[in-house]
Amino acid sequence: MSESSITEVPATGGEEQAGGGGESERDRGGGGGGGGGGGGGLTDAQREVLEKCLHTLRHTTNDSHTLAALLLITRLCPANQLDKPTLRRIFEAVGINLPARLLVTAVRGSESCRLPPEELLSLGTALLAALSTDTDMASHPQLLTTVPLLLRILAEGPKWTQQAAQGMESQCREGVETERTHTRQSQGGEAQSAEISNTTDKPEQSPTGETETSKQKDKEDNSSAPQEHSLSPQLDEAIAADCYQVLTAVCALPRGPDQLLTRGAVPALCQALEQNQTLSHKRGLALLGCILSGKTRDKAWRKHPTELLALLVRVSKEFCQAKDQARLDMCTQLVQFLPPAGGMAESEELKGVVASVWEVLRPMIQAKLTPGQIGPILVLSACLLDLYGWEHVGPPKFCCLLVNRACVEVRMGLEEPPGSDLTTELQHTLTGCYRIMEAAIEQACSAGVPQGAAAERSATSGLTLQQSRQVLRVLEEAFSAVIYHLQQVDPSRYGDPFIYATFRSLCSWLAEETSCLKEEVTGLLPFLIGYSRSHLQGESPEQGLSSWMSEMSVSEEGGAWTSKTPLRYLLPALCHLSAEEGPRKVLLTLDTPALLVDFLSQCWSSLKGKGGGVAAARDPSMETACSALLNFTVTEPERVRKDPCFKTLEVLLSEALPVLVYKPRLVVLAANYCTLGLMMGRLKPAPAGPVDASQRRFFSAALRFLRGALDSDAGSGSGSSSGSGPARVSLSWEEWWDEAAELWRLGLQALGGCIRAQPWITGLIIEEGWLKHTLTMLGLCSALPDQHTQEALEEALCAMADQCPLCKQQIGDTMMRNDKAALSCMGNLRKSVGVK
Repeated sequence: MSESSITEVPATGGEEQAGGGGESERDRGGGGGGGGGGGGGLTDAQREVLEKCLHTLRHTTNDSHTLAALLLITRLCPANQLDKPTLRRIFEAVGINLPARLLVTAVRGSESCRLPPEELLSLGTALLAALSTDTDMASHPQLLTTVPLLLRILAEGPKWTQQAAQGMESQCREGVETERTHTRQSQGGEAQSAEISNTTDKPEQSPTGETETSKQKDKEDNSSAPQEHSLSPQLDEAIAADCYQVLTAVCALPRGPDQLLTRGAVPALCQALEQNQTLSHKRGLALLGCILSGKTRDKAWRKHPTELLALLVRVSKEFCQAKDQARLDMCTQLVQFLPPAGGMAESEELKGVVASVWEVLRPMIQAKLTPGQIGPILVLSACLLDLYGWEHVGPPKFCCLLVNRACVEVRMGLEEPPGSDLTTELQHTLTGCYRIMEAAIEQACSAGVPQGAAAERSATSGLTLQQSRQVLRVLEEAFSAVIYHLQQVDPSRYGDPFIYATFRSLCSWLAEETSCLKEEVTGLLPFLIGYSRSHLQGESPEQGLSSWMSEMSVSEEGGAWTSKTPLRYLLPALCHLSAEEGPRKVLLTLDTPALLVDFLSQCWSSLKGKGGGVAAARDPSMETACSALLNFTVTEPERVRKDPCFKTLEVLLSEALPVLVYKPRLVVLAANYCTLGLMMGRLKPAPAGPVDASQRRFFSAALRFLRGALDSDAGSGSGSSSGSGPARVSLSWEEWWDEAAELWRLGLQALGGCIRAQPWITGLIIEEGWLKHTLTMLGLCSALPDQHTQEALEEALCAMADQCPLCKQQIGDTMMRNDKAALSCMGNLRKSVGVK
């Protein structure tokens, strides 16, 4: 709505409209503004009239004078001759009080008002629409109080009831009363009624007061029972357009979508669409799309799932019934109305929508399309994959075609000469293609499995072996183009959201496949590490990334985007690459261990800050970072001994592990911390003086942690005879044993190395009761869960027997008393303690 909306003002009483019976400025579509200062393109005479009218607007307490002044302004000073500063002066003089009261009176009715409700609505909404064209005015709290009223007008049209009107009046009362109070304080006059009264047939009043007769008449009018007005069946299009102008202006504010959401915009606009109210399909649908395509998307779906699902069903039916170009145009629109991934996974109705849309998309993807046409289709396909994966996509042959088309678009878009700028539209398309490729990786690859085996595994989910190999081949070609593009990225572009999307896509591939393009990936490591470090350490501008992902419907598994997010995506690849000599040497030159330690420190601080010591929720990325550091610890002992970052890591582990020991849901993280610390401890020489307090604290916690993994069925007893049954995994470890078992075994082996390197630990082992607990458990059980567990325990016990005579004696005595228990099966230990 342009500023010219203010020019349609209804005549009061029998007053002739100045300027004759010509069309209004709204009908003429006059634009906003001439240049210059006082009044833009006005003549001197017009400016003089304007100043007099502004004086009247600022000082009158009579609605008739206000309406007359507005009428005179609109007839003698058309809006297309006014600049924005002048328009702002007019609206500051009128205030939001007047248009709000016009709307309330229109829907509530009043015997004192002789104007038809349509004209009151027309003037009130026109004033608000023109007011909203100024950003500061659109964000004014009093204008925001009119939003619920405008929404009800659009949702219910002209079919008002007294009950509805009173409800809307109360919603606007706060803004009306605020301005009325301000008027009373600044002018000393009496407050105006909450309704508009027509006083043209009353004694003429001055702009600053009224006669007692008129005051009494107004009082009687206001106390009379409100009168319902019968409006036309359909809301006037101009009124509806003005309402949508105000709401659209509010939505464009930084917090606009959230403000509309909290004021009931979603159910109101859905109701308007359901009842096919005026302009609901043209303007209301677009407004809903804006609300649902930003940060408020998740909140809106949580708050109004029923209404939004019904809306999605409606829009998807229109999409499926549309023809050719209209259907292509609707692809982008449909994306806006899809729910967040996982939010309504069990909804059969949503599954039906997704299946029907895929049915329509298949022939579109198979057709010959231009790059501009295929882009929106691929983006829509990516969003559907986010909801239900490949479940409803179609036969395997079509799935291969979809992946192939996405990969082709990526190659065509990224294999451009260095310095080429990608258009916003192309970036949007490529981001959708990345998500299709990521979904394909889950089908065609498996972590740590050779390519042939990965393809064979994929065949069980629908793809044949040949199709799986085809998918892997086209993915490799596409990611070759991704690597080429990232090689050209300058650090000044690290804050570019599209670079993040490209980085994220490559990391998803590297997490599963590092054997292909090994040289290219190794050559790209400086960028990958530099990019991750720049975000983690705050060197790269992050503003806009979170908003961009909301607009692109990109969801983060761990919640909102943070500076740690890029490194989280790279961590699985770092686990693979740090285990290979060539890439590991490059990672060491890039000081990658220090980056990982910094990441763990920040994550631990974040966990502690969530209250209650440590939150119960797992953070798999912390476990993955430990795995990468463990690779460096095993393969690069000299680096561990000399690099200061590992000393920082020791301090962190000594602080964290004592807390994690008592967090059952964080067993896997504790196992990582324990094993990593013990693996580093075995590389350190015995201290020349007193043992460092932090070291002692860590080893005490490690021993308490390791002893809690296994229990004997018989519990604690005298241990006087043969074992009663096999040892079992303790209840606190049982849920996590598949993930933590290997770490526990490695930790026991590392404990043996620590005992040999630092003999003082044997005293702590006796003091903490680890040896007594372990010997009792082994003496009571007939066997251990598996051979690997037995070997790990035996290695630790052998180290104790070799380093500590007292430990050797205790172990030997227990073996002699329990000659048929699991302890007696440890041949190497029997040799160490001299028991035959």
